[in-house]
Amino acid sequence: MNHFPPFASRVAPLLINDIDTDQIIPARFLKVTDKVGLGANLFADWRFDPDGSPKPEFVLNQSDHRGAAILLAGNNFGCGSSREHAPWALLGFGFRAVISTSFADIFRNNALKNALLPIAIDGQAHKRLIEFVLHQPSAEIGVDLESQTVRMPDGNEVQFPIDGFAKSCLLNGTDELGYLLGHEKRIAEYERTHLGLID
Repeated sequence: MNHFPPFASRVAPLLINDIDTDQIIPARFLKVTDKVGLGANLFADWRFDPDGSPKPEFVLNQSDHRGAAILLAGNNFGCGSSREHAPWALLGFGFRAVISTSFADIFRNNALKNALLPIAIDGQAHKRLIEFVLHQPSAEIGVDLESQTVRMPDGNEVQFPIDGFAKSCLLNGTDELGYLLGHEKRIAEYERTHLGLID
């Protein structure tokens, strides 16, 4: 897993509440166990007509938002089934963070384990951010995981919560297994001195 440094990006607004994982990545694309290529099918039923042609009215097909690394969603993002393919598809498309007022627990945990940052902000800040994005599509916002802040286009900052262990893993570019392996010597010493498992 890569480290998660501060970054700034334009924002793609998908202002729909209760976006579930079947909308993020439809079930027919779940036959793969590899992450590669899933981004091409992100929001497939919303992005494409039945013949495969892009729907020009869908936000991710519009030039103003092409290349955005931040998705701005409505309330309760990622509800529905527990498929890990949802954060895989978002990352594969190029998103590094999703901003909402709330996330489904399983989606949030899957996102954090895959270095996709779910940022929950309060309703007032969410409304302000929507106004910025709709009136200034090219405006960038900054995300700083270490300080747990989102920097608005006007320079004001909004704090967001994150689990301390997940934050540490993201900042250090590791996962749960990597964290445990980083303490291998201490674990071995504990086993030797307390459990008598190592000669």
